[in-house]
Amino acid sequence: MSSTLETRPVITRWISLRPHHGRVRAEDVLDGPLFVEPFSADDLPAIAERAAGVVVGAAWMQDFQLVRAVARTGLPVIVQRGHAATLEEWLAIADYCAAEGNDRVALCESGTRTHAGHLTLDLSLLREAKARSGRPVLADVSADPGLAGAAIAAGADGLLLSPSAGEEEITRASEAVTLFGALARHDTPVTLADARAAIDRVDAALATLLERRAELAGVVQSLKPVGGFAGRDLERERQLVARMAERAPMLGVKRLAPIMNAVIEAGLHLSEES
Repeated sequence: MSSTLETRPVITRWISLRPHHGRVRAEDVLDGPLFVEPFSADDLPAIAERAAGVVVGAAWMQDFQLVRAVARTGLPVIVQRGHAATLEEWLAIADYCAAEGNDRVALCESGTRTHAGHLTLDLSLLREAKARSGRPVLADVSADPGLAGAAIAAGADGLLLSPSAGEEEITRASEAVTLFGALARHDTPVTLADARAAIDRVDAALATLLERRAELAGVVQSLKPVGGFAGRDLERERQLVARMAERAPMLGVKRLAPIMNAVIEAGLHLSEES
């Protein structure tokens, strides 16, 4: 996430100083452009100098004195929803930051604590917060990166991941952003650069899906009595194109047929080579 709080799906990593209870200085743990949750106002000078932005944590969302100090850093601010906070209380903190002269504020759904003590993301509340506030809304999936896809599909503008997230978790979250971000959003670019960037995001999702299709086609070839080009089921391919045309009426059967023929043949060639 950049200092302008980009609204296309992004992955933001953060670190909290709260567990250290003031025993560790911010400058001792900041080694990159992370978003940082301060323990106290004493951490803010180092955060303002080294961090990409500040996280208003769910546990102290209504610590108005510290929120005021955070807003005055001028850095982008992510406001996590308190685990028992209402939508109105959550939005009010963002407005409070704006009233301090800092309107670079995003919201972050961090979950509601259930009777069993677990945190459950409220994706309907996430959507409502986005509609009501007009601000970017992230989803904190630090506790369960497996929810990344659901969060992006629900409309989250990005994901909050802990710096402790492993490579596999980061990869899964990145794939969710690539796939669901391109599928769930309808960009309305106004410049050539924006339009090309939107196409790049769709192309990234398309490449991922084509690779996955090729893998599955390889499985099909291994299971068919007669594989390869000799085992092509042309009637099934026609039905496939017809179903796709229902989803892509602008392209229609006539334009989709050669596209899918090329995709299928590429998969068959790959299967033969392997």
